Amino acid sequence: MESFNDVIYSDKLVLVDFFATWCQPCKMMHPILEQVKNVLGDKIRIIKVDVDKYGATAGRYNVQSVPTLMLFRNGEALWRTSGAMQRAELLATINPFLR
Repeated sequence: MESFNDVIYSDKLVLVDFFATWCQPCKMMHPILEQVKNVLGDKIRIIKVDVDKYGATAGRYNVQSVPTLMLFRNGEALWRTSGAMQRAELLATINPFLR
């Protein structure tokens, strides 16, 4: 089984969604993330991290509100934001990081 570090230290672009099951904006992000994955396909990997289950991981990245979205490549945090985003805005944000 892959660890969080295995995934973010990949040379592939990884979008991490730090979320909580009780969070309404997090629930709104789920279909948006699926749409982003459908548009970008293999160009990006999207993973979800439940902050209640994986608090140590969330703490390591100073996640203080949910949803928090972060982009990683080779273990480096390239971008982050907190709060829900629209699909077009998220795609426009990710696009400059694609290879």
